[in-house]
Amino acid sequence: MKAAYTGWTWITNREPEAAKNQLKQAFQECKFLGYDTVENFAFIRDYYADDPQALVDLTKECGVDLVNLYGHFTFDVEEAIRIAKEQIDFCAAVGVKWYNCQNAGFGDDGPSERPTNPEMLDKMCYVANTVGAYAKEKGVTLCFHPHYGTCVFWQSDIDYFAEHTNPDYVSFCFDTAHTTLAGMDPAALIRQYGSRVAYMHLKDVDTYALSKAEGRDKMGTFRALGHGTVNFPAVKAALEEVGFDGVLCVELDRPEVCNFHSAEVSRIYLRDVLGI
Repeated sequence: MKAAYTGWTWITNREPEAAKNQLKQAFQECKFLGYDTVENFAFIRDYYADDPQALVDLTKECGVDLVNLYGHFTFDVEEAIRIAKEQIDFCAAVGVKWYNCQNAGFGDDGPSERPTNPEMLDKMCYVANTVGAYAKEKGVTLCFHPHYGTCVFWQSDIDYFAEHTNPDYVSFCFDTAHTTLAGMDPAALIRQYGSRVAYMHLKDVDTYALSKAEGRDKMGTFRALGHGTVNFPAVKAALEEVGFDGVLCVELDRPEVCNFHSAEVSRIYLRDVLGI
């Protein structure tokens, strides 16, 4: 298995030149800490759409392998497919192998946690099947990421989504933190879906803080690896059981001090505890 880190949290300025500089900083710091593999949100396409080779050159300059870009599907089905295909084309142009994606959220002011909704799920399944088939033609693997505050979050959501998507086109990226928020055991979920797990996101969770949090504040309980209660050795063991030998990408939406510090804490944990 290979350790990776996601760099979107470094990019706080969407002005193109500033964003490019922050992306370079993310690549350089990840490389310094021992993450040779990186991912980012697909919005970086906006800065390199006219010159994809410039992004390829940047990764080579920094010594990192950009393997995954991450997109979001709205309930506007045709628009979601259009945007995703553009992002897939960009993935293919820069040599990115995986395309992570999630539902973009409910799009209203209602609660973040809702019962399983087949109508919403059917739209996501259609988008994922359509985009996944397109991605496969381009040599890219679509990995759907169940996520808090979306229509694919609970165990019942995931099971419905899995049943109504084609495993030839749609794989999973499971996230240890979002799985924990949904009350699931990430190791058990990995064993359940086995070969459909094509990519992983690793985050820890402070479950004491989680017990006090409500709504979207629950995502503020995510922590660097080893600073929470997720059983990562069990997660690794489950991945080994199902034959997974891919990317374990660490992500932390809200760094405890700064991006570099959180990435360093997690890198030490990966090396010293998981042997990666």
